[in-house]
Amino acid sequence: MTNNSNPGEDKAWEMLLGMKPGDVCRATGASHDPATGCYTLRSFNMDFAVSTNDRTIFSSVPGSSVLLTRLAYFFKLSILWYLVSAKDIPCTGRLLKLQSVRNGDIFTRGSHTLPLESVANKYGKDKEGFIEKGKQLGGEIMVLGDASIKLFPFPGVPVILTLWLEDDEFPSRVDLLLDSTCDLQVPTDIIWSIAMMSVLILL
Repeated sequence: MTNNSNPGEDKAWEMLLGMKPGDVCRATGASHDPATGCYTLRSFNMDFAVSTNDRTIFSSVPGSSVLLTRLAYFFKLSILWYLVSAKDIPCTGRLLKLQSVRNGDIFTRGSHTLPLESVANKYGKDKEGFIEKGKQLGGEIMVLGDASIKLFPFPGVPVILTLWLEDDEFPSRVDLLLDSTCDLQVPTDIIWSIAMMSVLILL
């Protein structure tokens, strides 16, 4: 179970409390239980409850602790801002790199750099392991690179990770792509947070 601990989360909780549950559900793919005040939203093939009554986020699904503990810094902020920001619009299928997202170039330098090299090092000789991990997280297999998976951190913000295996000429590489609608769904800093947890959950 998690609770709010920073101003960004506080603001999102306040916004969520002021929104109509029906509007939130239509825009995000969540469901809402009026009796408990809980939204339920799927992330990486796991259901999470977001309680507006006591401002907690929790899940009983095995494996959910990785998001609620190890990746909580990214997950809590991301799920709350997705709930308050997402729009009821379909994905276009047009893929962008993070630096091509509006103002996204600031997240490809220094401490903001995604640890894609670590994923490449882990799976550079293990295509099957990469695909299996993606399937465990509810990902869809795509035909890009040597192996590619489309993960769903949230229903309206898919993240595509493509693996290029190590060979005699080149080291392994992993690329991350986002749907062109991502910056319509959540603020740019939340796009980065979603991308970061999508990479870290593979490690």
